[in-house]
Amino acid sequence: MKLILVLGDQLSDGLSALREADKASDVVVMAEVGAEASYVPHHPKKIAFVLAAMRKFACHLLEQGWRVAYTRLDDPENAGSIPAELLRRAEEFGAQEVIATQPGEWRLISALEDLPLPVHQFADDRFLASQAEFATWAEGRKQLRMEYFYRDMRRKTGLLMEGDDPAGGRWNFDAENRKPAPGQIAYAGPLKFTPDVVVEEVLTLVSDRFAGHFGDLRPFWFATDREQALAHLDHWIAGGLPLFGDFQDAMLRDEQFLYHAVIGLYLNAGLLGPLEVCRAAENAWRAGDAPLNAVEGFIRQIIGWREYVRGIYFHEGPDYVTRNTLGHTRDLPAVFWGAPTRMACVGAVVDQTRTEAYAHHIQRLMVTGNFALLAGIDPKQVHEWFLAVYADAYEWVEAPNVIGMSQFADGGIVASKPYVSSGNYIARMSDHCGSCHYKVKDKTGAGACPFNLLYWYFLDRHRDRFRANPRMGQIYANWDRMNEGKKALILAEASNWLARMEAGEAV
Repeated sequence: MKLILVLGDQLSDGLSALREADKASDVVVMAEVGAEASYVPHHPKKIAFVLAAMRKFACHLLEQGWRVAYTRLDDPENAGSIPAELLRRAEEFGAQEVIATQPGEWRLISALEDLPLPVHQFADDRFLASQAEFATWAEGRKQLRMEYFYRDMRRKTGLLMEGDDPAGGRWNFDAENRKPAPGQIAYAGPLKFTPDVVVEEVLTLVSDRFAGHFGDLRPFWFATDREQALAHLDHWIAGGLPLFGDFQDAMLRDEQFLYHAVIGLYLNAGLLGPLEVCRAAENAWRAGDAPLNAVEGFIRQIIGWREYVRGIYFHEGPDYVTRNTLGHTRDLPAVFWGAPTRMACVGAVVDQTRTEAYAHHIQRLMVTGNFALLAGIDPKQVHEWFLAVYADAYEWVEAPNVIGMSQFADGGIVASKPYVSSGNYIARMSDHCGSCHYKVKDKTGAGACPFNLLYWYFLDRHRDRFRANPRMGQIYANWDRMNEGKKALILAEASNWLARMEAGEAV
């Protein structure tokens, strides 16, 4: 007989490891282990979501006729890690072999390879592009740009295609998806679920074990099984999708979700599949219930960006998370863990992250990510923070978004230019600046927006790297036209501001 490993982000009936198993003889192993909950200090909401979803999926497998050996976190015999649990169960059942679906982190892949048992890791074919397919696509290309990969995925799946042509005559409607924040939101937000007995038991456990982790455990409203996740998807398709495209980049202080789908945690745990959510959105467009710009923008995030970053993660190898092309070494400041700040936008995103274990892509990229890049924070520390605090974060999806897209630490594999901006972008796309201690229109002086100061400070210190970038030439031309006295003042004030931050002052 064999042990069939099912991890907490592999909660799918069609899992390759389950397809390779024999219900009559094999044992499914699932384990809640301290090592997975604490290799970074995961948000309590994320821990509770994964544990509750695991318990419900284990019950589902039992109902399907599987034999399941399930270890709870508070089990006295819990061995503490996935490899140790497999060895314990192998001895218990006399198993000589382990079948697994390849994990989404090099860390776990390596741990399984090092087991003193034969472990067969099968491809995770819940994704639309295999690692081999991505490698074939990437071979010989000077630049691995997502847009071209996305077009191939559209052709492969047939999503939003009219014969050989894209629906509407264009591959990408992103130009229509950049409207600033609206006056009000006509959508109630994600579907919220009252914790049942299983969830309440998990919440009590997590509260006892992980009270020291950053993040609020309650109120807890996530879906924790496939039926709930599907109900949430239907809810969003009907109410959020129609205006998702228009306002997907907008930010409002008192609206944490706007029109966003908030399904990343369900997709990445395996409760939903990428093709089914894309087809649901496409069906809404074909039925006239959602506009093409919204549906295309959503589908691009799933079969374009999500599949692409997974391809990058495995294509680039285990050292990807350690890359630091720009040589940034400053420690992550305390504001990321909730320390007081005068920056309204950063404070709002961190506070939302603490309460919801969620922030949408522009909040992550253009507020906290932008700030970390401008301030020269060590990208590995930024990576570990993002991995810790978001309920949808697993290394395969998070690392390319942070190391590549957000921090440009991979030297431009993912992004063609660093995603940095002054305060003007945040002012245009949000309502944060109106209530901020700093003045977004001030470029220098005690009240100057830190994003304005740090923007030019970043560009100046990395001039040799970026001045030849065709997308940044005009920016450097603007810098060069400033008089030398103004440039010196900006750089001095930026340096002083960073020194105060490093000294622990509330900035």
